[in-house]
Amino acid sequence: MPMGGASSNVVVPRNFRLLEELERGEKGIGDGTVSYGMDDDGDDIFMRSWTGTIIGPLNSVHEGRIYQLKLFCDKDYPDKPPTVRFHSRINMACVNPDTGLVEGNKLHMLANWQREYTMENILTQLKKEMAAPHNRKLVQPPEGTFF
Repeated sequence: MPMGGASSNVVVPRNFRLLEELERGEKGIGDGTVSYGMDDDGDDIFMRSWTGTIIGPLNSVHEGRIYQLKLFCDKDYPDKPPTVRFHSRINMACVNPDTGLVEGNKLHMLANWQREYTMENILTQLKKEMAAPHNRKLVQPPEGTFF
């Protein structure tokens, strides 16, 4: 669910928004197959570097695999989407096979970004993409390999 509510006219400042997302990420999300939090870099006072984890969806080649991602929220976040990159190797239509970068023009949510979207929304959407017919049976790199 997007933060801030669709009918809200109040623009939450970037740092408050990120603190809200951090608190939500620390509490855990849904069934526990998607999680995120701040990167281990204690010097990141601007809250730019985040890590995400997705456990692959059932009934797909991703089932049971643990995927690690890096999210980077630039100064324009949440007005512009974060940069999202898989650290774990994965074969998906929206992921650059050489760099792990989630290509914004190939993932609907990033291509049509709205301020109300969150990092949780992105990770949940990526998990849904893993289970989509065009991704669910793609041959995957060996588990435990990284970009």
